[in-house]
Amino acid sequence: MDGLHPLFIAGLTGLISGLLLCIPVGPINLIIINEGAKRGFRWPFLIGLGATLMEVIYCFFAFTGFASFFQRGLVKAVMELCSFVFLLVIGIKFTMAKSVEAPLHLSAKADALEHRIEERLNPHSAFWIGFVRVLANPGVFLGWIVLAATFISREWVMSDWPSKLICIAGVALSIGGWFTGLSWLSSLGHRRISQLGLLRMERISGIIILGLAIAHGVHIVWELSKHKG
Repeated sequence: MDGLHPLFIAGLTGLISGLLLCIPVGPINLIIINEGAKRGFRWPFLIGLGATLMEVIYCFFAFTGFASFFQRGLVKAVMELCSFVFLLVIGIKFTMAKSVEAPLHLSAKADALEHRIEERLNPHSAFWIGFVRVLANPGVFLGWIVLAATFISREWVMSDWPSKLICIAGVALSIGGWFTGLSWLSSLGHRRISQLGLLRMERISGIIILGLAIAHGVHIVWELSKHKG
């Protein structure tokens, strides 16, 4: 990848990461599938639009407000390990998924917090339902913080503004494209979207994330061996 332009690499990183994280079936995907079959294309499309906007906001804050902090000395080393564990855990969860009914949860406390936020804001329009569902999920923000730090430390995304913004644009394009396509398919009826097909996509996403986790772990071991040598 050394011969490729840094902005191209950053955009590609955003596209791939956004797609891998939105394919596994969670609350937004399930709402879009159910509402699309009942209401047609427009309602689930607006839900996906709201979810995409909030996801991009979390991604933006992760890249601009936190990633640079995690590149300092011991903090960077700890973050390297945390990113490996994070990728490994979600990769295993997605790969071993038995059904598409239950999204990925951080903990019971996180679920309770999510429920309280949704109760307090009580969204009614399609756009705000999608926006609040992502806003209320702390795992989304945590995930982007870990990924942003990882991407910058690997120099897949450079620490300058153009590279970060191109990556965020890639994330927006892939997530928005996924939700739009899912809204269109769901509006054609449930028979167009097989539960088994969704489960297979989730498992494939998990396998790819596991591969990234293993590669990340190998890199950590290699860096440690260099320091010891």
